[in-house]
Amino acid sequence: MTRLAQSYATPVAVALLTAVALGFALLAEGYAPFVLALVALTVVVCVGLNILLGLTGQVSLGHVGFYAIGAYAVAILTLAGVDFWLALPAAGLIAAVVGFLLSLPALRVAGPTLAMLTIAFAFIVQHGTIEWRALTGGANGLMGLPPPSIGSLVFTEREMAALAVLLAGAALWLYHRIAASAWGKSMIAVRDAEIAARSVGLDPVIVKAAAFTLSAGFAGVAGGLFAPLMMFVAPDSFPFSQSILFLLAVVVGGAGAVFGPVIGAAISVVLPELLSGLAEYRLLFFGALLLGVLWLAPEGVIGTLSRLWRRIDPRTADGAGTDLAALLTPAEPKALRVEGLTLAFGGIKAATNVAVTAEPGRVTAIIGPNGAGKTTVLNMIGGFYRPDSGSVRLGDRDLAGAASHTVARAGIARTYQTTRLFGSLSVLDNILVALRRGKLGGLFGRFAGPDDERAAEALLAFVGYRGALATPAADLAHVDRRLVEIARALAMRPRVLLLDEPAAGLMRADKDTLALLLRRIADLGIAVILVEHDMQLVMGISDQIVVLDAGVPIATGTPAEIRRDPKVIKAYLGGETTAGRGRGAPWEAPVDAILTVMRLTAGYGAAPVLENVDLEVRPGETVALIGANGAGKSTTMRALAGLLRPVDGEVVFNDLRIDYLDAPEIAAARLVLVPEGRQVFPDLSVRDNILLGAHTRNDRDIDADMERLLDLFPRLRERIDNPAGLLSGGEQQMLAIVRGLMARPRTLMLDEPSLGLAPAVIEGLFDVLARLRDEGVTILLVDQMAQLALDVADRAYVLESGRVVRADTAAALRGDPAIEAAYLGHAAE
Repeated sequence: MTRLAQSYATPVAVALLTAVALGFALLAEGYAPFVLALVALTVVVCVGLNILLGLTGQVSLGHVGFYAIGAYAVAILTLAGVDFWLALPAAGLIAAVVGFLLSLPALRVAGPTLAMLTIAFAFIVQHGTIEWRALTGGANGLMGLPPPSIGSLVFTEREMAALAVLLAGAALWLYHRIAASAWGKSMIAVRDAEIAARSVGLDPVIVKAAAFTLSAGFAGVAGGLFAPLMMFVAPDSFPFSQSILFLLAVVVGGAGAVFGPVIGAAISVVLPELLSGLAEYRLLFFGALLLGVLWLAPEGVIGTLSRLWRRIDPRTADGAGTDLAALLTPAEPKALRVEGLTLAFGGIKAATNVAVTAEPGRVTAIIGPNGAGKTTVLNMIGGFYRPDSGSVRLGDRDLAGAASHTVARAGIARTYQTTRLFGSLSVLDNILVALRRGKLGGLFGRFAGPDDERAAEALLAFVGYRGALATPAADLAHVDRRLVEIARALAMRPRVLLLDEPAAGLMRADKDTLALLLRRIADLGIAVILVEHDMQLVMGISDQIVVLDAGVPIATGTPAEIRRDPKVIKAYLGGETTAGRGRGAPWEAPVDAILTVMRLTAGYGAAPVLENVDLEVRPGETVALIGANGAGKSTTMRALAGLLRPVDGEVVFNDLRIDYLDAPEIAAARLVLVPEGRQVFPDLSVRDNILLGAHTRNDRDIDADMERLLDLFPRLRERIDNPAGLLSGGEQQMLAIVRGLMARPRTLMLDEPSLGLAPAVIEGLFDVLARLRDEGVTILLVDQMAQLALDVADRAYVLESGRVVRADTAAALRGDPAIEAAYLGHAAE
């Protein structure tokens, strides 16, 4: 169904449904109009909640408080002589104002904290109505409310039901208009990827506060009509359980769907009435039926049914008729000048005096080993981190410390290591949201015009996206997600484009295409700042390269200059100042391997990260797996440990095929991974962390083993009862290794043990690894400091772009120029 057809179909369906319900309200007899009125009022409240939950993803368990505020407002005003038709909008306005005030602190938190705040609000309202006797009548409430009237027509139950139906129809139509507007699309964007929403100029606090205010207003209006329907209000009319029923109605009907509140309200109101003959068992049956619906249709009734008939419009992007050069070329090209940028997290310096100059029309790359601070620098430039000192100047404007949405509107766009698209929105809508550059317009205004859609299509065609425009972004293949994210960033018409590892997970052919695209973007006059681990790509397209090591700039120059710089080579490969201890005497490993990997293929998306990897580790041997960042080393470790299911190939460990086993089963077989980043349990003591490593053992030597390992790492003994989260980075790495060794591994896999550690700590750590090797511990080692890893290893494999390109003894590989090429690529001609 086209956009135009959808824009007319929903209002027509709302009008038909309203007309049918209105006819039923005017013709029904007995108790039916009252039940219909309750259903309609529940629809109004649930429409408001649908804005909050369905569009922005925020959960409120206190909406009965706004319902009560609306009811008491109408009751108090009408008893004071105010006409009902003035009191009803006033009730909605009062509830909306209270909702706005509550949203300011509430929406700065998320998850359980937000739910707890709204629960507290509901209880405050309930107890406030009890205690404020002079205004609310206390526990007895307010009675004798005058019914609404128009001239001589006094509204009875039938007319109240008709009024409630009209109000519900209006609420559904308003929701449709809001959801289709720029505000609605922005709410969905904030829900799907808040960080990415900031990078397209949206302020999530404003967007979510607007949703909360609207939601409260809807509930207040519904409560305002509830008061004359019941002809009295009392605290017992608004139990906390009603909030839960409102929320369940939205979820059961289908959060985000226009007609979801109708289905949910019908179930939550009519079903208990139908079960009223079951007396005390009716709530039990009602609860069981709700659980059944949620279990069988977790996306709600409407969401589940829509999947059955949803058809994707196959139309693809047509870039004809749009002058992209005029759209993207900055009217006033400005250089980005970063000077003295410094940031510390606690006592750890993430960046120190970083300086980068990105000129229009040039590609400036920021490279460095893992933990060098590259993404941290991008986050400071993009406004996601506030630097401790330094400046980020775009032209004459200093953006250091500005909010991320402000930075985006100023002309700095970005992409992310892991793509952050708005998954629920179509590919086209992702681009259209960015084209607005944070400008939302009127609440019911048009989201995009024909010119905007043509520009969005041209951007998608420019980056090479060939799929359907209506495809939900969450359903895209990995390479298409990368392209759409770049197109979305370009839709901001940036002066500066920040790209964080855009080639991650792409195949070689896709990387070559990406390199050409980035060059074309720069040629339009945009300053491109590229963080990337693929050195072949970096060396091939960069005009200038800045190299970071441990957050400190160590070199700046052309690709050829960087390729030859001794400081850069030392940063990537390790230098002579830090050396590992090799074996003191010649040693020969047994012939039969304990770990054999054959044709291993694995990855995270459509494109595999590893392809046909073969390696083996023999008992008592230390084997190093080395290669540039992004070569697939950590992916190999995750696949062997069962944390990533291989796509193809075989892994045999200790004569047992393990590539089909889950991670706990592989760990129980004593192939133990010490993961990258340590990943200790911060709230547990050092002792408890160590003992958790032995949870698969049931022998009596656990305490003896712990004492022996603490002798290897005496600093841990001194901190044995301290929380692990208070240890330094080096101490946490020691703890992670001890935890792994407590399992008595047949093979210990170490993933980047030196990452983020000081040189002195690294030297001590590798000395311990050499001792473990000499004691006969079998080790498979991945480390960014290649020369240091080769110092302690017996053999090594070199990975490049997910393939083993060299395998030899560590002695033969140490100092080999081919290792430098694997880490730093080849300089551009």
